[in-house]
Amino acid sequence: MHYLITGGSGFIGSHLAEALLKEGHRVTVLDDLSTGKITNVEHLESNDQFRLLVGSVTDRNLVFEAVHACDRVFHLASAVGVKLIMERPVETIDTIVTGTQVVLEQANRYRKPLLLTSTSEVYGKSTAVPFVEDGDRLEGPTTKHRWAYACAKALDEFLAMAYWKSSSLPVVVTRLFNTVGPRQTGQYGMVIPNFVAQALKGEPLVIHGDGQQSRCFCHVLDIVQGLISLMDCPAARGQVVNLGSTEEVTIRDLAARVIEVTQSKSEIRQVSYESIYGEGFEDMLRRVPSIDKAASLVGWKPTRDLRQILTAVAEELKSEELKSK
Repeated sequence: MHYLITGGSGFIGSHLAEALLKEGHRVTVLDDLSTGKITNVEHLESNDQFRLLVGSVTDRNLVFEAVHACDRVFHLASAVGVKLIMERPVETIDTIVTGTQVVLEQANRYRKPLLLTSTSEVYGKSTAVPFVEDGDRLEGPTTKHRWAYACAKALDEFLAMAYWKSSSLPVVVTRLFNTVGPRQTGQYGMVIPNFVAQALKGEPLVIHGDGQQSRCFCHVLDIVQGLISLMDCPAARGQVVNLGSTEEVTIRDLAARVIEVTQSKSEIRQVSYESIYGEGFEDMLRRVPSIDKAASLVGWKPTRDLRQILTAVAEELKSEELKSK
């Protein structure tokens, strides 16, 4: 099988490419390297079953070539991280919506099965925890850039479902909840790599707000297995499926656990959201998925707990530090 992965040089995409190659498949990655990195896939370039195309998913000619040549499409290309969304809202919306429209259009033209990665952000400010796929969403006002990402990804989902309903394009949508692990960067505000890096340096771990907001963190290798399984599942087509851990932790408790795992002497420092993101920033108090649908469709559930995740991230950062010396 020949797979196309848009955004395949990113954190999740590179692990997905690696897993598919290990299964004996061909993989083409299309990435503009705006948030992805060559270093994430350079170890794959010696494999003659791997191909990297550097370019944007908004380039119709390039997407036409890539989709035409493949058998199936994983569409992961997207802006990532709240910090990036707040800083570059126009680019965020254009990349997400225009890119997805182009990829869906070409996949539909050649009837290529497609898996679209969406996000738990689409649940917005809903308090109906745990979040179920057919539950109502509650988003903030359009005057707050914080919600641009959620709105754009929700539109992606509507487009995907429209293609499914109008022309039976074999498509599945996955909503990913806080995915973490090796290769994730803290550059765009990702909390675990930032906390671990701060702890290893003995610097204060900086939490935003009061730290009582809670999240569920899932190892990237568990997420990758879920993506592959859902792509291979005919019953998942036309469905929206959550993928994530149900192990809930507050951000303050997460900071304490990072300090414990890394045996750091770092302190925990609290700062306001406004000092980081500007006035009027809104956040969700809890973000917890229901993963019953994923379990029912493909028998999926996470196999790695939070301690294993923190240990893996710490080991990678220590290794990178040693290499740099």
